[in-house]
Amino acid sequence: MTTQATSEGEVAFDAPGAGKPCKTWYKIIGSLESDAIPLIALHGGPGGGHEYLTPLVDLQEKYGLPVIFYDQIGCGRSTHLQEKMGDDSFWTFDLFVKELDNLVDHLKLREKGFYVLGQSWGGMLGSAYATRQPRGLKKLVLVSSPASIPLYMEGCKHLLSQLPQDVRETLEECDRQGDHESEKFQEAALVFNKKHVCRIDPMPEPVQMAFKHLKEDPTSYLTMQGPSEFVIVGKAFTGWEGYKQGHNIQVPTLLINGSDDEVGDTCFEPWLWAIPKVKWVTIEGASHMSHWEKREKFIQLCGAFLGGPK
Repeated sequence: MTTQATSEGEVAFDAPGAGKPCKTWYKIIGSLESDAIPLIALHGGPGGGHEYLTPLVDLQEKYGLPVIFYDQIGCGRSTHLQEKMGDDSFWTFDLFVKELDNLVDHLKLREKGFYVLGQSWGGMLGSAYATRQPRGLKKLVLVSSPASIPLYMEGCKHLLSQLPQDVRETLEECDRQGDHESEKFQEAALVFNKKHVCRIDPMPEPVQMAFKHLKEDPTSYLTMQGPSEFVIVGKAFTGWEGYKQGHNIQVPTLLINGSDDEVGDTCFEPWLWAIPKVKWVTIEGASHMSHWEKREKFIQLCGAFLGGPK
């Protein structure tokens, strides 16, 4: 296996309303000097950090695509803003779209072009970004990203109803009490996560890192989404229906979800009808982390869509 060229950097980001200088940390696998169009990876959460998307490095090795990871503002090695907890006017889609645009400009990708892959929240962000038809965007991959939060919540209710009775009752009781911090809630939520978020047990270390990031600084997650994967109360996410702007996504788009995904077909399918140039693949036996659970299949799908083998 050849050694992959890796570089890291930071770019200043003038985050509106931050009240202090901010920066975005990024890492590039491969070289932006090559002829290949680079892929920018948008992580989930919000606040999950880039590490759990590590399997995407296979796209560099097998297909020659440079891969750009970055930690979105509020997490990982980028600027943290815990003082903005609960500030709905700060933690918005616009904030993260501006940050992505800022990174694209810093890396001078407008002329050459770039691809975007977003997983979970990252795909929600990627879709919002693509609807604005940014100069340079060539293709889009949405992985396990709900097209509609109301439909996602309906799907979660169904998935929760399939859990063992004691687990279901614990989650319902904790929800009634507004208890999303206790050990019993966390243990019951883990049952859901092991079935519909990541089916590999134990979870790969980079996936555990995402949960670690969210525990250490849940500011953006709690403000935008809420206290768990199936309790959504944040202003940014509540009622969000991104597919209604899907007709504005003019680039070829690949949709990927898992057969046991928390982002099930009901809340994922609207992308298929809304986006003009689109293909949808459901990976059997995978949940929300298909890039880990069925890594080879996932990479083959993305590689073929984005450019073919090197």
